[in-house]
Amino acid sequence: MNTPIRVLSIDDHQLMREGIAAVLAREADMQVVAEGADGEQAVALHAQHRPDVTLLDLQMPRMNGIDALRLIRAQDAQAQVIVLTTYGGDAQAVAALKAGASGYLLKTSLLSELVDTIRRVHAGQRYVPAAMSMQIAAHAADEPLTQREIEVLRLVAVGYPNKQVANQLSVSAETIKTHMKNIMDKLRAKDRTHAVTIALNRGFLQLQ
Repeated sequence: MNTPIRVLSIDDHQLMREGIAAVLAREADMQVVAEGADGEQAVALHAQHRPDVTLLDLQMPRMNGIDALRLIRAQDAQAQVIVLTTYGGDAQAVAALKAGASGYLLKTSLLSELVDTIRRVHAGQRYVPAAMSMQIAAHAADEPLTQREIEVLRLVAVGYPNKQVANQLSVSAETIKTHMKNIMDKLRAKDRTHAVTIALNRGFLQLQ
């Protein structure tokens, strides 16, 4: 029998890790070699176990998945990482792929798709679901939000008016007004609420 695919599972929800372990235990060609609950553990466990494939959540304590992914790839340029997340927006997917992810799956995916994706990635392929690929393509020519614009929109999302956003970021209200105009132009939003909704749907912002 061939050597099984050695999988590292990283997710801050224990039930999710247990579910993944139960699914992969039924596959004769797969073995979960270690589990972790945050980005720092992901980096350390990957260095320790050198798995064939890592399943990595995005939103985690101590270190998020994107930063962990960058560090893992810096330590091992051949690391095969599949991002497994609840966030379906194209902005998060593009960030993960640019950071070196070999696959991007939503946690709502069918279990068979997870198993198939692990095999594909282990074989050297990259995999993104068709619907996600279409969403990425639809926004490929769009100008992305800057980090400052995301900071502004995050404060707007919790209900702060421009003056309070300006105070929080130590800039003028006029500067925030300019940022909001640029944000709405980039997102093709009708108003502030619409801009927040689009940003959430596309993954520029995440609900905490």
